[in-house]
Amino acid sequence: MISPSALELPGLPPAFKAQLVRAAAADRLALVGGAVRDLLLHRVHQDPWLGVPDLDLVVESAAALALVTVPVQAGPDGDTGLAPAHRLARRLRELVGPEKLLTYQEHGAYGTVELELDLPDGPLLLDVASARREIYPEAGENPLVRFGGLDDDLARRDFSINAMAVVLSSPVETPLGSGQDGSLPGLLDPHGGQLDLARRQLRLLHDASLRDDPTRIIRGARYAARLGFELAPESLEQLQQTLALWPWRWHPGDGPQRAPSALGTRLRMELELLLEREAWPLALAALQRWGALPLLDEELQRDRRWLRRLRWAERLELPLLPALLAAAAEPLLLAERLQLPHRQHRLLAQWLELNRRLVAAAAEHGVAAMVSWSPSRWCALLEAPGLDAEAVALALAAGLGAAGRPLWRPLWRPLWRWWRRWRQLRAELSASDLLAAGMVAGPALGERLRQLRAERLDQERI
Repeated sequence: MISPSALELPGLPPAFKAQLVRAAAADRLALVGGAVRDLLLHRVHQDPWLGVPDLDLVVESAAALALVTVPVQAGPDGDTGLAPAHRLARRLRELVGPEKLLTYQEHGAYGTVELELDLPDGPLLLDVASARREIYPEAGENPLVRFGGLDDDLARRDFSINAMAVVLSSPVETPLGSGQDGSLPGLLDPHGGQLDLARRQLRLLHDASLRDDPTRIIRGARYAARLGFELAPESLEQLQQTLALWPWRWHPGDGPQRAPSALGTRLRMELELLLEREAWPLALAALQRWGALPLLDEELQRDRRWLRRLRWAERLELPLLPALLAAAAEPLLLAERLQLPHRQHRLLAQWLELNRRLVAAAAEHGVAAMVSWSPSRWCALLEAPGLDAEAVALALAAGLGAAGRPLWRPLWRPLWRWWRRWRQLRAELSASDLLAAGMVAGPALGERLRQLRAERLDQERI
C-alpha cells in the first residue's frame, strides 16, 4: 500500500486521502488520467500547477477480474450496485459523512460513480470507475465494456500521457516507481507516458485508436491547446491514413441519422468541451493543421475565416458551435448528424433563410439600391416572420451562403445598425397613448403603431 502522504495534491487534505484508501478496503485503487499527468508536469518539468477541479479514480477487484466476460452493467455479483466503483463510493460516502456530500450519482452502464464533496478548499468532483476493458465491434460505435484490470483500463485510454496511474492501495505487492527521479511514488507507466511528457507530444496508444474512436483527435486538440503539446509524428500519420481509408460505415453524403456516435453525438460533445473549456483558437488551429476537420466537413478544413467568424460570434454572444459549422457545405445536414440542440439548429436554419432573402432582394433590386433603403424598409426585411435577431447576428459574423462567403460589404453596415440600434427603437407613442387619444383596439391600432415606428426609424441615419 502507498502512504496517503505520497500523493501530494494541493488542496486535497491528508485526512481525505486516508479515507480514500480505507474505502478501497481489499480492492486495488489508483489515481489515473489528468491529475497524474499534471502532477508529473508540475513536479518533473516545472510546469505551473493547474489545480485539481476533479479526480479520476479506478478500482480493480479480484471478484471483477474473475468475470472478464461479464458486461459491466451486470456487476460482479449480478447486481449493478456491487460494481467495484459502487462499493468504494458507498464506503467513502459513509466515511466522509452526509454533510460533506454535495452530489452522488451511480451509473450502471459503465460501473462508475460521480461524487461531489465539500472540502475545506472548495468542492471536489470525483469520478470513480470500475477497472474495465473495451472492445469496439464496429468502428466509431460505442464499445462493449467488460470488467478488467488496471492494465486493461490504462490500455483503453486515448494518449500515453493519460495512460499513467498512481496506485494508492493494493492488496498485493506490485513493482512500482519509487519517485526518486522526481516522479510520483506508486507510479505505473506501461505506455511510456513520462517520455512523451518530456517530449511534449501526444501519442496515441495503438494503431486503431482513431478507427475505433475518432473523437480522440478532438481531445488531442484540447490537450494541445491546454498544454502546448504537438501530435507525435506516428499519430499524425495514423490520423492521415485513417481519414484516407475512412473505415466507418457512414460516409459523407449518407443520411445524417446513420452516422456512428463517434461521428455524431459524441463528436459534438467533444467539440462543445473544446469550445467551452479550452483556448479554442489554439485547439481549432491544431485540428486544421493536422488535417482533422474532414471528420466534420471538407469545407471546414479549407475554411480560412473561422477565427474572424468565431471572434464575432463571441462578441455578439452567439453559441460558437453553429458559427463554426456555418462554413460547412451543408450546415443543416451537419447539424442533424451532430444532433445540435434545437436552438442552435434553428439558428442555422434562420441564418440560411436570411441568406436566401438577402440574395433574392439583391437579385431584384441590386445591392447599390439596397444600400440606400430607409431604416424602416430594412427593419421590415430583417424583422419579417421566421427570423430571430440571432440570425442577423450570425449573418454579421458568418457572412452569406452555406460556405460562409463574406457578407457583401455595402450590406454589412445596415445589418450592423439594425443589430446595435434600430431593432430597439419603438414608436414615440405607445398603444396606451393611442387608446387614450380615442383609438379603438384592433388592426388599425397595430397599423398606426407600425407607421409611427417607421417614422421614428426614418429619422435615423443609415
